[in-house]
Amino acid sequence: MAAAAGALSAAAARLGHAVAAAPEVRLDSVRGLAGLFREAQPREMAEESIFRNLLDILMSASNEIEQVYKDSCELVDLDTCLLLIAECFRCLRNACVECAKNQHIMRNLGLISTSVHLIKLLHGIQIKEELLLTALRCSLQFLGNLAAGNGDSQNSIWKCAFPDLFLTCLMYSDEKIVAYCCMVLFTCLNSEKVRELLDPGNLAVALRILKVYKEQLESEWSFLIVTDHLLKCPELVKALYAKLSNQERVTLLELMMVKVSEKNPVNSEEMNVFMRHADFLAGCFQEKCEAVLKLTSAADAEDEEALVTIRLLDVLCEMTSNNGQLEHLQALPGLLETAIDTLRLTHLAGKQAVNIFTATHAMTGQEEISHPAVGFKSHLIRLIGNLCYKNKENQDKCL
Repeated sequence: MAAAAGALSAAAARLGHAVAAAPEVRLDSVRGLAGLFREAQPREMAEESIFRNLLDILMSASNEIEQVYKDSCELVDLDTCLLLIAECFRCLRNACVECAKNQHIMRNLGLISTSVHLIKLLHGIQIKEELLLTALRCSLQFLGNLAAGNGDSQNSIWKCAFPDLFLTCLMYSDEKIVAYCCMVLFTCLNSEKVRELLDPGNLAVALRILKVYKEQLESEWSFLIVTDHLLKCPELVKALYAKLSNQERVTLLELMMVKVSEKNPVNSEEMNVFMRHADFLAGCFQEKCEAVLKLTSAADAEDEEALVTIRLLDVLCEMTSNNGQLEHLQALPGLLETAIDTLRLTHLAGKQAVNIFTATHAMTGQEEISHPAVGFKSHLIRLIGNLCYKNKENQDKCL
């Protein structure tokens, strides 16, 4: 304890003396502190003066970058400046890990607004070198740690960064910057903030998250944003669906499939959300179901609208396999009739010519595995069976 206190005191003193010193001296002093803050004890013992000095260094670096913009000043060593910014953010990132005290101090000092301003400045530097990317990554990691478990910080970050900063960072080609941005966004989101995405000017953020997930399938944070937040707002799902391409609709429906397949118990509010999704998806299926008939032509084997119809059916089948949602779907006007008509049309199409819907159609092994329409008729039969389960009124419609 005494050793940690002594090391922290010495490092804090070096930082205090270095604030007005040359950039190289500042860099060494900040590195020393960043290393100490990897441990819990120094984090808990840190005083406000340390973070005030780090704020001063960041503001000075910010002024230097603005000078480069305005005057094309060659006196500023941009590389050292970027190194210093990255190290300051590393230090702050480390200092607020599981430490509400430091999160509170940093927020009250104005480090959130300063950081957001600096990130915007860094974005404006028209270079793609690693030093710049590292500074941006560290800044977003800091905001993520500052927001973790701290509602006040989450609200402050949201106020400063939404929607412009999130949208800017989500557009980067650097996967780490995008992932860290998603982490910050996920940490800040709640049901109220999700509703803000409904604003036409903000919907672009939600659309971009879906694109990120589609382009970077291993992006855990974008997956969690959709499944844990966006899908909990039926109005947002409707608004998104209207703006998506058919390929993106398939991606959204696949994520919905993940959600409806979960076996976790749901409360009444969550069940209400699922029912509203069911209403919307059933309407989409009824409107577009005949698109699947395009798959009778080899030329249209990859028709995107038809692929959407197939995914809609998959989700509806899964929903009708859930007792909580089954009765609601059984009572939806026209869904059963549409499923029966579509089954009749696909059966007829398969009899008129040899195609994917032909009962005796001899498929290659690869086609059997890969063709999206394989199983479509059996899924229709499954949906019809589920809709008729213990429901005499629906059973009578099939006679």
